[in-house]
This record gives sequence, structure tokens and C-alpha cells, in this order.
Amino acid sequence: MAIELSTAGIKVGWGVEAVKGTKPTQFVRIRGLKSIPSFNPEPATLQVTDLNDTEWHRYIDGLKDLGGALAFTANLSKELFEDWENLYTAYETAKATELRIWFHIYIPGLDDGFFLTGNPSPLGMPEASVDGVLETDVYVTPTYVEGWSTKIMPTEPV
Repeated sequence: MAIELSTAGIKVGWGVEAVKGTKPTQFVRIRGLKSIPSFNPEPATLQVTDLNDTEWHRYIDGLKDLGGALAFTANLSKELFEDWENLYTAYETAKATELRIWFHIYIPGLDDGFFLTGNPSPLGMPEASVDGVLETDVYVTPTYVEGWSTKIMPTEPV
């Protein structure tokens, strides 16, 4: 019997490589996130049918495309603002030394976590309206997707 999972308790964290090309072992949690983009794009299929084929087209797997910068929706709070500013500052420092920022998506109940590297965009001013929750999208442009791997639970912000 399957045990279905809930989105309750999902955490997203970030960490800076200590050694170029090596996934960090500690991650700082980003507070206030409400949604995570899909990291499950449809792969392209490339038609390789030739004149020897007489009935069916043949295909091979192509590349997957995450589509550039991806939006994580969040409540714009002082905590999110601080967390994102810390992330972006760490990114700028890491970039100067050719180190990458890793992101970890932790899902309670799974034995693995989802890992990728990416470049965060600076936080902008979101849309606002009367009697509403102030929400924003924070953006990460993926540079490498490791996918499912041994999980490391993100630590709380320092």
C-alpha cells in the first residue's frame, strides 16, 4: 500500500560550494516560500526516421528544457527579504571565486532530496493591491540539475 506524501513541511535551502564542483553538506533554509516550480519538464523527442522505415516514425530522446529563470512564490516578509538578501550576497561572493550556489528541496517522507545549482535574481518589488497578502516571486536560473540524491535537511538561517 502506497503512502502518499503531503506538501506540508517541504523545505528549500541553499548552500555555497566549499570546493569547486562539490555539493555542500549544509544548507540554509529559505523561509516563507509557498510554491516551488516544476523540475519535471517534458523531454524533447527527435525524429530519426529514414528512408528504410516503411510504417512508423522512429524517435530518440532529446534534451529537457526547464525554461530559464524559475519562480518560487513566497510571502514577502522581513524574514524572506533577509533570507534572499543573504542568498544573493553569498551568490555574488561565490561567483567571484567561481563557486556555485546549490539548492536543496527537502520533502519529508522521502529518502532522497532534489538538488540543483542556480543563479538567484535580485529581489524586486512585487505587485500589491488593497486587502491582499503581499506575495512575490523569487527567481532562480538553473545551471545544473543533479536531481534526486541523498537528502540533507536544510538548516535554519544563521
